[in-house]
Amino acid sequence: QVQLVDSGGGLVQPGGSLRLSCAASGSIVGITDMNWYRQAPGKQRELVATISRGGNTNYADSVLGRFTISRDNAKNTVALQMDSLKPEDTAVYYCNARIFTRATARWNDYWGQGTQVTVSS
Repeated sequence: QVQLVDSGGGLVQPGGSLRLSCAASGSIVGITDMNWYRQAPGKQRELVATISRGGNTNYADSVLGRFTISRDNAKNTVALQMDSLKPEDTAVYYCNARIFTRATARWNDYWGQGTQVTVSS
């Protein structure tokens, strides 16, 4: 059984910062891309940032220059540093990873449970 547990959300004022963390655990053989998505009320889930195993990153235009994704391959963790937060960043944030497990002997997508980020004065 593989689990992704994300954390670090909360309430922050506009211009503030938050750091989200996500840890993968279980019978993991390997992890390729690790991603952060978000879903605001009434909107579709959108990809915010992605990082390859080798450290290549991509960001949504809306967060470029403000968010930074990073990962620790030895610990199977991914983080999202969010700076200069805006009210429009308010959403539930989910980590996602493509993982090869011993139990299934194949690649599957796994999701964290989500963590709420609210940007408001």
